[in-house]
Amino acid sequence: MQLTEYELKERINNLNIWKKKEQRAPHKPLLLLLALSRLQGGMKRMTYEETRGALKELLMEFGPPRQCYHPEEPFVRLTSDGLWVLNRPVDKKKIQDKLLVEQQVAGGFEPEVLALLEGRPALCHEIAEQLLYAHFPETVHSDILEAVGFELAPVPRRKRDPKFRNRILKAYEYSCAVCGFNVRLGNQLIAIDAAHIQWHLAGGPDQEENGIALCTLHHKLFDRGVFTITNERKLLVAEEANGTRGLEEWLMRYHGSEIRSPINPVYQPKRVFLEWHVREVFKGPARYIYG
Repeated sequence: MQLTEYELKERINNLNIWKKKEQRAPHKPLLLLLALSRLQGGMKRMTYEETRGALKELLMEFGPPRQCYHPEEPFVRLTSDGLWVLNRPVDKKKIQDKLLVEQQVAGGFEPEVLALLEGRPALCHEIAEQLLYAHFPETVHSDILEAVGFELAPVPRRKRDPKFRNRILKAYEYSCAVCGFNVRLGNQLIAIDAAHIQWHLAGGPDQEENGIALCTLHHKLFDRGVFTITNERKLLVAEEANGTRGLEEWLMRYHGSEIRSPINPVYQPKRVFLEWHVREVFKGPARYIYG
């Protein structure tokens, strides 16, 4: 029986993602997004040697900070999900970067998956959207699409739970907790978001203790790991953050300073959520605090 679109999307939904407590593991989703992009360019199969560099960069940019990165793992282990096939068998107990290169291992979509994607190109966009919303916050979707070379219109924003947004904005008096931005157009608040500290897609709850009001710029910087917030509510900027314009105004002037407090102490960000952000998102170490 021929694979259906519904069945393909179910396989995407049921990706076997490595799990250890609340650690992030976006390896397979990033590989799939890269493969979808290559397929758009007519490349049905990718050698590991030509893929590992790009995948490692994606893991470094959009994955959690780690001491080392292993693009060889998803390249082989994705074969267990009914989506990916290799040109030769590889022992999953002995996955080695060097060996994959020496044996010229290549991978691509399963024939039935490939036929479905080639038969309806718009399905690539739908699968990409599915992967993005399942594994990454909306603030970084366009960055990921650009990084993998996806030549598609930006993924449309989905409506979020208005109750969570309203509760967070009220808790921070409708102002960015970092810079205080609170511009309105008439009665309409503009460019202020209710940001999850521990991402909702990573198990973070829709609770005040896991939320913070941020302007759209600081929201994106926070989700990209440019800065984090300590248990003492101090903002810390990553050493790797640099630039000639905006760095001082939007980041360094707040480095080491406390962010705005919520209107009620019970809404203070919880340690467990802040520690998750430091561990899984922040591109540390943090810059030194002088004085």
